[in-house]
Amino acid sequence: MTQTTSDAADSRGVELVIASRESRLALWQAEHVRARLLELDPALQVRIHAMTTRGDQILDRSLSKVGGKGLFVKELETAMQQGQADLAVHSLKDVPMQLPDGFELCAILEREDARDAWVSTRAAHFTELPRGAVVGTSSLRREMQIRALRPDLQVRALRGNLDTRLRKLDEGQFDGIVLAAAGLLRLGLRERIRAFIDTEQMLPAPGQAALGLEIRAGEGALAARLGSLQHGPTALAALAERALARELGGSCSTPLGAHARWGLGGGELQLRAVLGLPDASRVLRVQVHGAVSHAEQADELGRLAAQRLREQGAQALLDQLRAA
Repeated sequence: MTQTTSDAADSRGVELVIASRESRLALWQAEHVRARLLELDPALQVRIHAMTTRGDQILDRSLSKVGGKGLFVKELETAMQQGQADLAVHSLKDVPMQLPDGFELCAILEREDARDAWVSTRAAHFTELPRGAVVGTSSLRREMQIRALRPDLQVRALRGNLDTRLRKLDEGQFDGIVLAAAGLLRLGLRERIRAFIDTEQMLPAPGQAALGLEIRAGEGALAARLGSLQHGPTALAALAERALARELGGSCSTPLGAHARWGLGGGELQLRAVLGLPDASRVLRVQVHGAVSHAEQADELGRLAAQRLREQGAQALLDQLRAA
């Protein structure tokens, strides 16, 4: 963050640079944060530094085999390290549960619809597909939950940005695909959604549909400025989900779904999670709830859910996944 005036309280002359992936959705997210910042302080100058990450370039192998979702954020962190950017905007589900030393999440923005979406021209829902139909997804979490409901379907890998995935569907490579509803909604593509998949059928990824802002650690003034964008209820729910995943060592190679939602009145948080093998031969589920009003309580709820999964045998399942 640069300051060209002698008065640090004066926003004139301050320029913030946002590091972003170059995909259409990532740029929408960066533009959204830019607009929010300018609403709060029109005197700010905010510029977007668009980059291509290794995660965007490697499309012929699954993320779990080439370094995980951290491939989507590493170059953005390097840009911040080198002073080319002040912050990075991430889809929170793509942010590793443990950030590298020297970085921190300083704000989590209000969540969009956290559900997954069914996109197809051939069936109104994946549960209505004929036997042997082909479903595309890049996620072991989705694959596991699809197979648990429809073991007769073929689930095939689908990589690429959102537009690439839609193109592959339109070319007839799949009978239907599963995507995060939030990305479609943010890009004005609601008409592509045949059905929102209820969380009772398919739990989303930890942090799904929320945006996270990452900065260099120790940037107090910047953290305070960006912290004004934080949405408290979303942040506490996402922190509980991420604590669960972190406790289990969750990554893109872990078929883990988690979703926290507020009860009536907003004081109690309910956290549900599912963990299984990709072929759904073994699936564990848990539901916990508790009063949550600050980050420590959210973290505690996530750890409780992880403990309950371990009591069901989660460690043996995780060991089996790592050995595969």
